[in-house]
Amino acid sequence: MARFEMNGEQFLYDGKPFRIFSGALHYFRVVPGYWKDRLTRLAACGLNTVETVVPWNLHEPERGRFNFSGMADLEGFIRLAGSLGLKVILRPGPYICAEWDFGGLPAWLLRIPGLGLRCYDGKFMDCVSAFYDELFPRLRPLLCENGGPVIAMQVENEYGSYGDDRKYLSFLRDTLRERGENTLLFTSDGPTDEMLNAGTLPDVLETVNFGSDWRGAFRKLDEHQKGRPRMCMEFWNGWFDHWGDKHMERTPRDAVKELDGMLKAGLSVNLYMFHGGTNFGFYNGANFQEKYEPTITSYDYDAPLSEEGDETPKYDLFRKEFLKYASRVPPESLPANPKADYGTVPISGVQGLFHCLKQLSDPVRNARPLSMEELGQNFGFILYRTRVCGPRKGCKLEIHGLHDRAQIFVNGRPKETLYRADDRHSVTVSFEKEENTLDILVENMGRINYGVRLGEQKGITGCVTLDNQKHFGWEMDPLPLDRPERVLYCGEAGTDEPAFYSAILETEAPADTYFDARDWKKGVVFVNGFNLGRYWEAGPQRTLYLPAPLLKKGKNEIVVFDLSGGEHKEIRLTGKRILN
Repeated sequence: MARFEMNGEQFLYDGKPFRIFSGALHYFRVVPGYWKDRLTRLAACGLNTVETVVPWNLHEPERGRFNFSGMADLEGFIRLAGSLGLKVILRPGPYICAEWDFGGLPAWLLRIPGLGLRCYDGKFMDCVSAFYDELFPRLRPLLCENGGPVIAMQVENEYGSYGDDRKYLSFLRDTLRERGENTLLFTSDGPTDEMLNAGTLPDVLETVNFGSDWRGAFRKLDEHQKGRPRMCMEFWNGWFDHWGDKHMERTPRDAVKELDGMLKAGLSVNLYMFHGGTNFGFYNGANFQEKYEPTITSYDYDAPLSEEGDETPKYDLFRKEFLKYASRVPPESLPANPKADYGTVPISGVQGLFHCLKQLSDPVRNARPLSMEELGQNFGFILYRTRVCGPRKGCKLEIHGLHDRAQIFVNGRPKETLYRADDRHSVTVSFEKEENTLDILVENMGRINYGVRLGEQKGITGCVTLDNQKHFGWEMDPLPLDRPERVLYCGEAGTDEPAFYSAILETEAPADTYFDARDWKKGVVFVNGFNLGRYWEAGPQRTLYLPAPLLKKGKNEIVVFDLSGGEHKEIRLTGKRILN
């Protein structure tokens, strides 16, 4: 049993002074087979603590249905960290941001009429309380006062960047205290007056998040809080990437200059990120400032430990800094995990999307197009289908409330693609026959995770007009693609039809590798049923990381769902990533 607490400007662990040297490492962005590898490398860097957020939408994907196994085994991750001598900081939300879909909030919240997000709304509070009732009995034995490694927990996340509801923050604080016993609580916000005024509580430790000007950040914090330990809860030593942009990089020497200053000043710090990992599946988030910007699959973050767990020059410089102040001898660093170039693997089966809808979906009929949330769907795609009488030439087709990308087909032939980030909402199409089929395949490319647009629905959230006339009578096929094994490969695919491609990789020695997407346009890759994530020719990411624990000795099925279709004869697995 131990106690972690504040004593003036110091942290105390079991009555002794303790400085937090922490690194962010999200268990859900790393396959469990590599948790020990990544945590060992964190400890070898001279850090004594690991920090992680807790994504509500991963643990309660549907209301009342909880998941704490596999990549969601939070308890197993915490126990493993403790067994390696690491303390743990938890940030259980309910909102986490983290460039994660909807900031970690579950999509089913959007199906509850009148629910207000991140405020003292009774419906929202009931949902949060129900989640915490499931979460905290699992966490209580892992708190340091009960002999576990968890030393602190966060109240919400950067709330000052979003709202000013003190009653909401106070409710969360009281909820955590009721369930978390005597665990130290803190908030974290940007170092500005408006953020610190709105996002903090007087009886909770305040910490700040920033990437540069550490002196200015702590001067501002000192204006709001004195006589308590000073900590940077998020030191942004890199940054995340959006589709269509260049890979973000920060030079190691620029980052280490800021870190060196904080360590010399006796401050505590958490590296965000120490190891970013991967936005597997459809869990990437999105931003919206001037336009919609979805986050790529890789969450490399230009962090000290790369997406595939390799130690970078930034890691080496940071390690030298932390070892100057380390109170214990860190473990030896591990050798890099091997990377395999498996070369080309022949495609053994092809199936067009329009030919396998019955295998993947049960259609829903409605007068108007329904959003993804109205259909009870969280992620993936929706195929909207309708009939249009013709002939009609030069018809203006407009999608109102498109979230996020739509491929338009007339009588099975591809016509145009609309993407909300291009700020283009209409196309001109012709319907040559008396009876025509109009298909609109809409992709949810990631829910906004930060800012006032939090809570947007996906799919077609408004209506479809033809020459400014609302069109009614729709059939919708929800396509979450959570069961890719349902596809039967009969070799049927129309010209440029979105299609599934299956290939079998046989290996006797599974090793880390990368799916090479340079010959593909846009789509998703599955390995043995596991969703690796999205690829897109827009870049910057042109390979998908495939960690060795997802492969097995012998046969491995790789399925590619490509939105442009085409004649592909093979896939390629390379030993090098392309992230820029």
